[in-house]
Formats: sequence, C-alpha cells, structure tokens
Amino acid sequence: MKLVRDLIPRIIEESGRKCDYHVATADEYEMRLFAKMKEEMQEFIDNPCYEEAADVFEVFRSLCILHELDIDGVESTAMDKRECRGGFSGRIILEKVDEE
Repeated sequence: MKLVRDLIPRIIEESGRKCDYHVATADEYEMRLFAKMKEEMQEFIDNPCYEEAADVFEVFRSLCILHELDIDGVESTAMDKRECRGGFSGRIILEKVDEE
C-alpha cells in the first residue's frame, strides 16, 4: 500500500483493470505523506529532472496544506532566510567551529 495521486484509481479503472483503495485517516495520511516524500526524494536523487522535482514539490505542497502552511508564506520565509543567512549555492562545508 502506498499513497498515490488522486486520479490514479480512475486511470487504472479506465484502462480496464480493477483496483482496491481506501481514503486515509488524518493520521495515516500524514504518515503516508512523509513516506512518499522519502520515496520521491530518492527518485530525485537517482534521476534529478523536472518530473521528479515536480513529484517532490507536490508532496511538499500537500504537507504544507496538511499543516496549514501557506506555500507563499513558506517561499517568503525561505527568501528571508536566504537574505539573512544565505542559501546553499556557495557549496560551503562547515568542518569545525572552535569553542571560545
């Protein structure tokens, strides 16, 4: 069993096959979304392309909605953090911090 996109059961049935499915409870949905994020991230690691990036984004978007986070607010917060602390494009690897 795994979380699939909303139209997958209909697509399967329209192809002449049958499928069994259920609608997840709130707790199961959250658990399955996190599992789906891991799956999609691994697929993106294996094949970084628009298709896989779109799948990661869709799962992320769904998680934000579940937790009542506005995607525009997430993007705005990311931009604020990028301005204050930078992004990751500089490829900086922190090796050690000396204690005072």
